[in-house]
Amino acid sequence: MSSTNENYPEIREAVAKLCSNFPGEYWRALDDTDTYPTEFVQALTDAGFLSVLIPEEYGGAGLPIEAGCVILEEIQRSGCNGGACHAQMYTMGTLLRHGTDEQKKKYLPGIAEGSLRLQAFGVTEPTSGTDTTRIRTMAVRDGDDYVINGQKVFISRTEHSDLMVLLVRTTPRDECKKPSDGMSVFLVDMRECLGKGLTINPIKTMLNHATTELFFDDMRVPAANMLGAEGKGFKCILDGMNAERILIASECIGDARFFIERASAYACEREVFGRPIGQNQGVQFPIARNYIEAEAAALMVYNAARLFDAGKPCGSEANMSKMIASEASWHAADTCLQTHGGFGYTQEYDIERKFRETRLYQTAPISTNLILSHVGIHELGMPKSF
Repeated sequence: MSSTNENYPEIREAVAKLCSNFPGEYWRALDDTDTYPTEFVQALTDAGFLSVLIPEEYGGAGLPIEAGCVILEEIQRSGCNGGACHAQMYTMGTLLRHGTDEQKKKYLPGIAEGSLRLQAFGVTEPTSGTDTTRIRTMAVRDGDDYVINGQKVFISRTEHSDLMVLLVRTTPRDECKKPSDGMSVFLVDMRECLGKGLTINPIKTMLNHATTELFFDDMRVPAANMLGAEGKGFKCILDGMNAERILIASECIGDARFFIERASAYACEREVFGRPIGQNQGVQFPIARNYIEAEAAALMVYNAARLFDAGKPCGSEANMSKMIASEASWHAADTCLQTHGGFGYTQEYDIERKFRETRLYQTAPISTNLILSHVGIHELGMPKSF
């Protein structure tokens, strides 16, 4: 099968080879026990794939985000799941772009070598959802520390991460000129805070995603751990959010290709009424349509990545690529399941597992409706709807 994107062929080959050591049986066993893929994440770490975006001076490869997209795309295409560790790539962007030299020297080398894990991105709250400006978690200065109280929800990988980028309010929303003012970002060392104001509760979901809810009760974080200026935290996390959407969009491309390849292969080998089912246009054409949709989405994803790497504005491109890629993967998943018939529902084919996994990206990290609102307002000049 040809591909629109054959960029970084050596990386693609190396990732595919690594992923071949983690076949469907590995992921199914983890699913059965809701277990984190520690061995898989360690293998990616040891191979240097999770540190490719960190500059060479801090021990990384210093590659552009496009290389990160390639890695995550190939992980998903192989049938593995990068959701267990993809935040290691984009979360550190806030530290890299807005941290002081001292902060970067203190944390980035450890993140690059794998002795420190920065997997958690603490933004979402139960009462605010995607309306980030209405978060309620507050940080109040007390000497050399900030004391933090509040709650976060759907924060993934906190049980498997050492550090967390945490967005809080340092000024109440109603005291700010703009709703996006008054928020600040901290790099929290959860090893020091767990049991000392930080409580982590796992949330069981329809997929094995290691997500949690967090409670902060007078949790103390050194003022030296603030990233960027106080009250300007929203701008600090935007770069990370754009990177997150681009990288997750590339995962969706990988998922789409997984489903398309599995569906077309099965349609060629499965015979009903004395002929391969793929000979029937009712089976063949939906798969072909999925392929076209995925190839078009891939062009948008890698265009957004190149804009990001060039330091150009890419908020709309990041959002649009995430939306179109997630829809391509979801449509391909539905077709693949239908193509496999009853066998698609069995665990041994891995279709139902990947079907559940790729459905997440219709909702996270940003909902489709919010993307449509962003485009309607910022690209088409229509009035804000909320």
